[in-house]
Amino acid sequence: VQLVESGGGLVQAGGSLKLSCAASGSIFSTNAMGWYRQAPGKQREYVAGVTNDGTTNYADSVKGRFTISRDNAKNTLYLQMNSLKPEDTAVYYCAAARNIVILRMTAHYWGQGTQVTISS
Repeated sequence: VQLVESGGGLVQAGGSLKLSCAASGSIFSTNAMGWYRQAPGKQREYVAGVTNDGTTNYADSVKGRFTISRDNAKNTLYLQMNSLKPEDTAVYYCAAARNIVILRMTAHYWGQGTQVTISS
């Protein structure tokens, strides 16, 4: 297993969660990293991405509330989620792709996903 997420859970609306993704070094060092999510009955959608040099990109729906970051020394990706809303409820997937342009459309590598549930 090359991408392993953790940190999901159940929180009330307005609360915060921080997701983590531990990656193999070979993937982490050579790819843009990001997060996708999939809500029940909906397509998987792009949430945020970060390049090797730390440039970040966000979907409009999470901009200003979520912060993506990467620790290159630990091969770990993070997603700090604040001001959570019930519509943020989804399975969140860690993803990696050759560059951020590709990552915004799809990924070469996927984690197994972690459930995030926001109660109203």
